[in-house]
Formats: sequence, C-alpha cells, structure tokens
Amino acid sequence: MNDRIEVENVNHPGQVTRLERAKYEAMRAALLQVLPDAPPGMAVADAHAALKPLLPEEHFPGGATSGWWLKAVHLDLEAKGVLARSTKPVRLYRT
Repeated sequence: MNDRIEVENVNHPGQVTRLERAKYEAMRAALLQVLPDAPPGMAVADAHAALKPLLPEEHFPGGATSGWWLKAVHLDLEAKGVLARSTKPVRLYRT
C-alpha cells in the first residue's frame, strides 16, 4: 500500500497535495464518525473535541497536530462532495 495519498482543497480547485496516508485515513474515519448527516452541522471546534479521543495515539500522540489534519481532511472531503459546510461560524456535516 502506498504510504501517501493525494488530497484536494475546495479553496484551490485543481491543486493536489500528497499527505501521509495513515494519518489521513485515521482523521477521515474519526471525522465522519462524529459529524451529523444534515445541516446545520457541527462547529469545527466541537468536531475537533469530539474526534480527538477517537484518534490513534501512534499517529496523534496527545492529539498533536490533529487541528491541522482536521482542516486538511475537511477541505479534501468538501472538495470531493463528502462533506459540506453551513453558516458562520463554519459548521460541517456529511452529505
């Protein structure tokens, strides 16, 4: 299995970045587990607090860098149509 994954950014269409696959997949699974299915969704800070206990310690010791990874995965999943955002402050939900 390739140890890197290509991710998109809804704010920069056509731009692709390669990130560590294990961390991406762990964050993706946790994020999709905590987010609701419908608007108005969950505030990003609340989603972050809810998913931190679900993250594997080996990839996110003490929750380290989880905020950055949350944003990267959120923007990728939004670009792919898996997540959407509503209102301000930003609230996320599964599509």
